[in-house]
Amino acid sequence: MKKKLSVLFALLIIASMILSACGGGAPAQPKELKGTLNVWSFTNEIKTMAIAFQGKHPDVKVVYTMIPMTNGEYQTKVKAAAGTSDSPDVVALEAAFVKEWVESDLLANLNDLVPLTKDLKTYPAVVQVGTYDGVTKGFSYQATPGAFFYRRSIAKECLGTDDLDKVQAMVADMDKFVETAAKIKACGTGDYYTVGTGGEMFLPFLSNRSQPWIVDNTLVIDPKIVEYVHFAKMMRDNGYESGATQWTEGWFAGMNDTLKDANGTPKKVFSYFLPTWGLPYVLSPNSTPKDGGAGTGGDWAMINGPMAYQWGGTWVGVLEGSPNSELAKEFVKFVALDEENLTNWATGVYTNEYLKAIDPTTPDDQQQAAGDFVSSQVVVEKITKSFDKSTLADFLGGENSYGAFAKAAPSVNGALLTGSDDAIQRALNDPLAAYLSGTMTEAEMWAAWLDAVRSEFPDLTIPEAPVK
Repeated sequence: MKKKLSVLFALLIIASMILSACGGGAPAQPKELKGTLNVWSFTNEIKTMAIAFQGKHPDVKVVYTMIPMTNGEYQTKVKAAAGTSDSPDVVALEAAFVKEWVESDLLANLNDLVPLTKDLKTYPAVVQVGTYDGVTKGFSYQATPGAFFYRRSIAKECLGTDDLDKVQAMVADMDKFVETAAKIKACGTGDYYTVGTGGEMFLPFLSNRSQPWIVDNTLVIDPKIVEYVHFAKMMRDNGYESGATQWTEGWFAGMNDTLKDANGTPKKVFSYFLPTWGLPYVLSPNSTPKDGGAGTGGDWAMINGPMAYQWGGTWVGVLEGSPNSELAKEFVKFVALDEENLTNWATGVYTNEYLKAIDPTTPDDQQQAAGDFVSSQVVVEKITKSFDKSTLADFLGGENSYGAFAKAAPSVNGALLTGSDDAIQRALNDPLAAYLSGTMTEAEMWAAWLDAVRSEFPDLTIPEAPVK
């Protein structure tokens, strides 16, 4: 008996040694993080997460600096500070320029965090955007598939139904969309528009190209870009869009029924193309008139629309050479790859009271309302049902927006983004506006745009204009 016990005891010791060598046994204790972390951003969103991070790690102090993106100020200041004693450790990266930075030497390699994306089932496009040449340098807490939002009352009046499936069938592709736009226009007396501006439809066309802007150091004018230009002109000339400039007062006014023409005649806008963040941050807040009128809340519905697309998002990365790189990685992991944080972010846990309990100096308006669509499919699947009776569901006439976005998110393609996109696309803005207004011909528009791209990228091979 004693011999058997001795053998058993020896086996237990050997097993214990094997487990120790393999990293088994008791779970590792959470890291005790300490130090000061400098985080720079263009938005106060990540400040909410910085406070929550400090709540988890009270020995960490996050120094948060917010710099506006106006005229590229944010990008300029970060690049100027990189490699100096004033350099931030963690930087926020907007979709418009994230790829430029990921393709540069500014950001540190974060490949050791990639396995977490498998555990969380991070949407592939999110990882694609933060990766270049096999190296991942940025992760996002958001996935930003786009949708088509329409007014139920106008659908009933002009299309005979507001049913989601039936309206989707009416805008299932661009030909059907144009047919429906004609019905919307004919429905009123010249005072109904299908969209506020053709500009908001640029992203759907852009997301459905077959090639990125630059291939083998040559500018690519994908057929979808030409198609978009012709489509935008048709929408303007036929009065299918109101002519309002995106992000201006007129564009917002269409969301709450206060849009008027130069003579003061009321105008109605049937729909808006907006991504995930467009619902809680743009459409919903602007659905109520500034004078306190009834607004349009509850009259909206959401469907996929004619094309799948992606719009915007914020990534976070670590600047190369940061003396606090390990702590910075832990912050990036918390922001974009932590299931609890992503759940809290999406479901409205981070109220102002919650944040002030961690940091009493938190501003009174610092908080995160429920509804932002997160990058983890694991989290999305767990929380979607909780939005059945949410405020956003009420806004959409009872529709669960989270469930609808969950259907659209897997189809988003992040492979088309390149570091040159922002400059190339901005160069098109003014010539296109002149063409739509009739002050420039199409040939002049293409020539002006290509000249601007040539000036910005003198080493790039520029093709001939599609129209001469």
